[in-house]
Amino acid sequence: MMKKFFEKIYKIWSTDMAIDLGTANTLVVLKGQGVVLNEPSVVAIIDDKGKKTVLAVGDEAKTMLGRTPGNITAVRPLKDGVIADFIITEEMIKHFIKKVHKRRTFVSPRILICVPTGSTPVERKAIQDSALAAGARKVQLIEEPIAAAIGANLPISEATGSMVVDMGGGTTEIAVLSLGGVVYSNSMRVAGDAMDQSIIVYMRKKYNLLVGEASAEKIKKEIGTAFPTSNNSYLIKGRDIRSGTPKEISLREDDTSEALQPVLIQILNAIKDALENTPPELSADLVDMGLTLTGGAALLKNIDKLISKETGLPVTVADDPLACVAIGTGKALDNEELFSTMLSEY
Repeated sequence: MMKKFFEKIYKIWSTDMAIDLGTANTLVVLKGQGVVLNEPSVVAIIDDKGKKTVLAVGDEAKTMLGRTPGNITAVRPLKDGVIADFIITEEMIKHFIKKVHKRRTFVSPRILICVPTGSTPVERKAIQDSALAAGARKVQLIEEPIAAAIGANLPISEATGSMVVDMGGGTTEIAVLSLGGVVYSNSMRVAGDAMDQSIIVYMRKKYNLLVGEASAEKIKKEIGTAFPTSNNSYLIKGRDIRSGTPKEISLREDDTSEALQPVLIQILNAIKDALENTPPELSADLVDMGLTLTGGAALLKNIDKLISKETGLPVTVADDPLACVAIGTGKALDNEELFSTMLSEY
């Protein structure tokens, strides 16, 4: 009796939430309100004689990455789409719950979180436990490609094949969907972060220049491309490996295209594998429907054209690729009965 009473109280004070808990960014959708938060999945920790406390979360913490004094560390608690640090993830979720509920007390929302298809039951339970420990009343999970497909308005409940490639920060999720289920899926831990690392390696090898993760991400966003189509250039500063002094060089699209090739080849091969493993009837649907790109890495210039050229299929970038998974998770939260077969608990 008391349990039901408290559940009613929590429902009054809390708004149900959908969370896209990404390696690079966390997006939060509140029931009936759409995306209300989009911040980096970064937490700044201060170490005071062995006692660790959270200093900042999200946007504020990201500005500290690579710039912190000895006793402060800025960390990403998720790696490759799964939890790398349970306690810090719990603190981050707790922070975001409070932030979207305007720091009210008695907050205990129902939360729907999306997870990579390749994550193990142990990894999924860790995400669920982390959200429960952060104050959730109930936690359910939905697989990322399903959420991405719902967010992109693909007809996944129909007897027709839909293919989605969700390229986030830590993982690329490739899935063929039909009749509300996943017919084929592959989750590879190569995505936007791997692109940044590829640029760092390229800069070191070709220009003897050391650049940090933030600079590599900026290069990718400003001048990154799957293949060069313009003579745009971009000035980048870093540290000369030989002299140890600061140095500035001008990069062109040819450079970023060459730097990103190792990652793009892996993603293309995975897409081709998915097409080879798709049942013939659904393959016929994909000739007309093509495939849909979602996730932050889908914003890379010309990536849709490269995939279309290599597969011979029409390729569409979703309207809001960065928020697509979060929007889909939010729709599943709003229409729980319609999507109930796609939700799970551990």
